[in-house]
Amino acid sequence: MRETNEGERRVALVPKVVAALTGKGVRVVVEAGAGLGALIPDQLYVDAGASIGDPYSADVVVKVAPPSSAEVRKLRRGSTLIGFLAPRNADTIIPELTAAGVQAFAVEAIPRISRAQVMDALSSQANVAGYKAVLLAASESTRFFPMLTTAAGTVKPATVLVLGVGVAGLQALATAKRLGGRATGYDVRPEVADQVRSVGAQWLDLGIDAAGEGGYARELTEDERAQQQAALEKAISTFDVVITTALVPGRPAPKLVTAAAAAGMKPGSVVVDLAGETGGNCELTEPGRTVVKNDVIIASPLNLPATMPEHASELYSKNISALIELMLDDAGALAPDFTDEVLAKSCVTRTADTTVKADA
Repeated sequence: MRETNEGERRVALVPKVVAALTGKGVRVVVEAGAGLGALIPDQLYVDAGASIGDPYSADVVVKVAPPSSAEVRKLRRGSTLIGFLAPRNADTIIPELTAAGVQAFAVEAIPRISRAQVMDALSSQANVAGYKAVLLAASESTRFFPMLTTAAGTVKPATVLVLGVGVAGLQALATAKRLGGRATGYDVRPEVADQVRSVGAQWLDLGIDAAGEGGYARELTEDERAQQQAALEKAISTFDVVITTALVPGRPAPKLVTAAAAAGMKPGSVVVDLAGETGGNCELTEPGRTVVKNDVIIASPLNLPATMPEHASELYSKNISALIELMLDDAGALAPDFTDEVLAKSCVTRTADTTVKADA
């Protein structure tokens, strides 16, 4: 279906994946104009075997962003919805989906286990965000990223610190390194140090261990937070670029870059805060805006994957397709097996009868 959120250019299914689904006997209906934000015309969907029509009549409706209340009211009772549904947010749409009798699967709730990697939409979109964050930092920076040796002299490479070494952070480190910067990663989970070094970056060790469940970090204690803040304020002042990606599911983003730390950076330095949607990792962040404070540029872009809709949609579409295929039985009917850990944990609302011939 066509995305209605402002600035959302991704689409949940691309023609290549539509062709794979129709080849398995799934009938696919695409809303007119659904792919235009990602520069995909309707005709390419038709060529892939889809029909253009009303997506709300389908047994399975797939989206990128959470649906609006108006969109929930259009969903057929007993249908299945798949997409980003923000189940842990205070303003989640989950209660409305429950009341509407819609079975819903939140892609951000898919467990991070080996066999579910192909369905891990959080990771696929975080890769896009981490890559684009570095390009944004390079564009805003007053300094070159690579070392340049010219007749006029040698320019030192930019130093880049990435706070939070999940998928987005690792991609940011790798991209900064490819651009010629000196990249350093920090995380409260010390076990990711080897991953940081594997992409050619250095590891910043502050002596804190806050590894949590499911590959995420837990909240720090007050003492740990004070220790981290003091050490980070000192470290941050030595970098030209700081990119923050630290998130705690269901909670406000931890403040890693204090106002004092930002003020201690050299004029012309850049902070790119990828946690703006949950309050930001920097105390001076203004979500969705790029501001200058004390001659330091602080950018907090929202929904970076939507700024690269072609490849972001392609990756997301493969995640969605893999999840749909897991729900189908040998006859092509929608029959999710809730003894399967992936389906059990990602299902956030459930209906009584889910065995139907699948249309998406």
